Amino acid sequence: MMQMDNMLFAFGLTLFAGLATGIGGAIAFFAKTTNTRFLSASLGFSAGVMLYVSFVEIFDKARISLAKQHGEQTGDLIAVLAFFGGLFFIALIDKLVPEYQNPHEMRRVEDMDAKHPPKGALMRMGLFSAGAIAIHNFPEGLATFVAAMADPQLGIAIAIAIAIHNIPEGIAISVPIYYATNSRAKAFTHSFLSGLAEPLGALAGILLLQYFFSDDIFGILFAAVAGIMVFISLDELLPAAQRYGEHHTSIYGLIAGMVIMAASLLLLG
Repeated sequence: MMQMDNMLFAFGLTLFAGLATGIGGAIAFFAKTTNTRFLSASLGFSAGVMLYVSFVEIFDKARISLAKQHGEQTGDLIAVLAFFGGLFFIALIDKLVPEYQNPHEMRRVEDMDAKHPPKGALMRMGLFSAGAIAIHNFPEGLATFVAAMADPQLGIAIAIAIAIHNIPEGIAISVPIYYATNSRAKAFTHSFLSGLAEPLGALAGILLLQYFFSDDIFGILFAAVAGIMVFISLDELLPAAQRYGEHHTSIYGLIAGMVIMAASLLLLG
């Protein structure tokens, strides 16, 4: 059974990460321009953090846990299969969201002043973006929660990385809805609510760990989480970082994320 304090802490981190979409919604109204260079570096930084911890820390913990139960060779095989299972799981979710509804199209604050299609089309665009982002956020919430339960320090790093990732998604929701409704409140509310899918992912993690916990479940789930985060980094974070800025800015951010994550694990681990 899970300790209540650890569970509440992990759930709180997941809630923080998810509701960062609301920060993006607020930025769309209060900032006059998008600091694309900063967003590019930040998204690259998040990708660096998530890639490093996935390959160096999370997958390794999963492999060790499974090796204790099944021996090194079989444990490694199960860990690898679970890793690719998590990767293909989120890839399938991504594939099921139609291209024109996919939230990966980044928008800028300046889009608030641009010419727009009819209001009905804008409203559909905003609602489709909110729905697609909510679908994507569910496995992200599961990943954040499971990581935080296993290692609070790791959970904090992943929650911050996911939160940074969610800010431009909030902008992508709020801009079209604002122009469709002329209501800042509605635009902010939709961007804010889309992030609630992440704590729903955490609830799924609570059910899995509370009622089905074993070293096998932990190892398989942790390896799958590593796969989920690698896909998010390569399919969402890095492409978004490069769309917002220069190629090298995003790569420098990625390297900085890896270096800082490595240093924190060495110093505090």
